[in-house]
Amino acid sequence: MTTNSTDTGTTTGTTTTAPSFLTVLRDDLRARRAARAARRKLDRELATYRTPAERDDLAAMLDRYDDEAAAPVREALNRVHAA
Repeated sequence: MTTNSTDTGTTTGTTTTAPSFLTVLRDDLRARRAARAARRKLDRELATYRTPAERDDLAAMLDRYDDEAAAPVREALNRVHAA
């Protein structure tokens, strides 16, 4: 006698089935695309700060925030103005 079983896409033990692996992969790719789009948008916005005085004003604003919050903006600012 044989038993038919169906794959429900669940995780059993340490084995991940294909549907759940693909879901995790798609979610990861979606998150990466969103992060990349956010970085590009920030780069475009920071590119409008062109003069040294404007960049100094932005740096002064960033000094009001903790390093963790300001780090992504500082990195983007360096990236934009290094190019």
